[in-house]
Amino acid sequence: MTRRLLITPEDHEAPARVARLRELGIGKNPLPAFDQFARRLARTTNTPYAMVNFIDEHEQYFAGLYAPDLDTSVELGPAPPSGRPERIMARDHGYCPYVVVRRKALVLEDVCDYPRFAGNPVVDELGIRTYLGAPLIDHTGTTLGTVCVIDREPRPWGREGLHTIKAFAAELVALIHEMEQRQRESDAS
Repeated sequence: MTRRLLITPEDHEAPARVARLRELGIGKNPLPAFDQFARRLARTTNTPYAMVNFIDEHEQYFAGLYAPDLDTSVELGPAPPSGRPERIMARDHGYCPYVVVRRKALVLEDVCDYPRFAGNPVVDELGIRTYLGAPLIDHTGTTLGTVCVIDREPRPWGREGLHTIKAFAAELVALIHEMEQRQRESDAS
């Protein structure tokens, strides 16, 4: 029997995050701008999968998703009855919940080198071996979610990878602020 050290971090900010996401109009719908962002992130990092991920109390939602096979989205779990790619994943799957709670970027060149992360279901179920993610912290101080890339092969990210993912996170936060400002202007007119 394989012993798992998986402990999903407790997330005390989740209710405030959900309220802020609602305020921003970010729900559980794909956003074309976020899909395009994920595509550019995947190409820049030369990875097959990239995501813009928002997290609530129970699950993760990939509002932006890229995979080469589908050119815009990836199956993240068992195929749903609809046959469409699923963009929702349990909160205890993957590494983004750690990034959100820690409020810091996370670099896992080979997840199998870290017992806490090697036991994550995405390793066994999806074959994920590397992760690079950064938090999306907006001007209110709320950690909205993450941007991340994953691969099925270990990757030496180094300082360049860390710098890249942090720069993309800052760029996406600026885009979210622009979207919020446009919405406010539209509501005022």
